[in-house]
Amino acid sequence: MLVTDTRIPDVKIITPQVFRDERGYFFESWQRERFADLVATVDFVQDNQSLSVKGSLRGLHWQEQHPQDKLISVLSGEIYDVAVDIRKGSSTYGQWVGERLSGENHRRMFIPKGFAHGFYVLSDSALVSYKCSDFYHPASERCIRWDDPTLAIDWPLQGAPVISSKDAAGLNFTL
Repeated sequence: MLVTDTRIPDVKIITPQVFRDERGYFFESWQRERFADLVATVDFVQDNQSLSVKGSLRGLHWQEQHPQDKLISVLSGEIYDVAVDIRKGSSTYGQWVGERLSGENHRRMFIPKGFAHGFYVLSDSALVSYKCSDFYHPASERCIRWDDPTLAIDWPLQGAPVISSKDAAGLNFTL
């Protein structure tokens, strides 16, 4: 696996080694020891999956209590995945990184605790899977508006995004 730093060094892009032949392909999608050696020691306890239609924008979410490390993968389709540093005191506080992840490029994004996360669906639909290091805790879930002017995320929008009422009620980010 190839691990690449982003503009925010704690957020990593993981590209697996893909073995292709006439039958299709094979790759190792998760290996705890290798991940610990190259990225971080994380005890993932929950796997989530979402299916979203083109133009859907989910996020930017995080949990105040029970914060989660996340490993984001796209099984089919393509998304623009975003992580926002909300760790007060961090040298990259208030900065964001975005990456195209797809079922074709097999890239994953590792997002550590202390980041808000969201994604926008670029393909007709996208099946997204993510590993989490803590359990979902709805009482402490928070949301930053996807279009917050302070963050000024450069989403590759193709028209008005489809968002949930919860995301539409997201808070503004303040430095």
